[in-house]
Amino acid sequence: MSSHRGTHNDLHSEQGALPAEHPGRARNPVIKVLDLAWLEFAKPDLVASERFAQAFGFTTVSRTADELQLRGTDAGAPCVIVRRGPRSRYVGAAFRAAETTDLVRLAGATGTNVEMLPESLGGLTVDLSDPSGVMVRVVADTHELATLPSQPTQVLNFGHDVRRANATQRPPHEPAKIQRLGHVVLQTPRYVETLNWYLEHLGLIVSDFKYFEGQRDRGPTMSFIRCDRGSTPTDHHTLAMMLGPSNRYVHSAYQVGDLDALAAGGEHLRELGFYRSWGIGRHIEGSQIFDYWRDPDGLLVEHFADGDLFDCTLEPGWSPMTASGLAQWGPPATKDFLGLAPGRDALHELVSMARSLHDDNEFDLTRLRGLLKVTNS
Repeated sequence: MSSHRGTHNDLHSEQGALPAEHPGRARNPVIKVLDLAWLEFAKPDLVASERFAQAFGFTTVSRTADELQLRGTDAGAPCVIVRRGPRSRYVGAAFRAAETTDLVRLAGATGTNVEMLPESLGGLTVDLSDPSGVMVRVVADTHELATLPSQPTQVLNFGHDVRRANATQRPPHEPAKIQRLGHVVLQTPRYVETLNWYLEHLGLIVSDFKYFEGQRDRGPTMSFIRCDRGSTPTDHHTLAMMLGPSNRYVHSAYQVGDLDALAAGGEHLRELGFYRSWGIGRHIEGSQIFDYWRDPDGLLVEHFADGDLFDCTLEPGWSPMTASGLAQWGPPATKDFLGLAPGRDALHELVSMARSLHDDNEFDLTRLRGLLKVTNS
């Protein structure tokens, strides 16, 4: 076990930072966002998108010929906004500002403007692009959707600690009701530059760093990043970012009530013919119980339950990046989840690898070797 200053053994990583390694937070960020508000996607078929979304556990807020808004049971803004487009793609994320004045401060620091959002959402936004070119919105004063009835969680017996007697356990095969948006995971060939942008502009802080085996001296290649809400615990990661040969959406994750909701909801999806990419298992970074599915357009989405919550006092953990290190228990990570299954996406990533080696970015031949080692680990 490491004795380096700033470690927090037995919490989420075996060791903390070495001297002069990335601190995982900005000294004086422009603002500190509170949470993710929603994610935006483009899809060619909104009817098929809504059909999967409802089977996955979303509730439809509204659907027009050109836009679909989806929500969870928690109060707040929609979790997901899907607009009609020629191809399926991730567009960007909206983060929730702590107060409206933060938008003015952010706009001034970035040379942008505070704009009105569409009436269907209400409120204000500052629209930016991160160094990878991905859209980032910071929003405030949006319409507040009321809380919906939640899915009952199960009463559990823990060994000899009996909490349920003369009653059976029968979770129905039905959609696992989404409670809220949890996080989004992105890949970029400009990893450190993009990471620093989020820390400096939005006040996010790193919970865990990952590095390629044998390349720790070259710095991290993945980070799990949370909001800084001071003494209020928040999700282990709201955003995760990894170094790779292309700018790519990896997956997004949505909280459900408990393991039974997740597992029975998965049976419901399987019975409808949808494709499970990987699961069920429990992660290491974040500790979530997870289950990954492909939507009709091939985008990866996750049900999760029982995730870690950290306040601002914990410093980043550091650990090597391996495929086998993605879960504490569960089936091995699949080729589909790792992006290695034969198909269009894998071919696109191979082409991106070849191109990125000739571009001005952080993904060089040494990093490629490290990534290939991860996929075989």
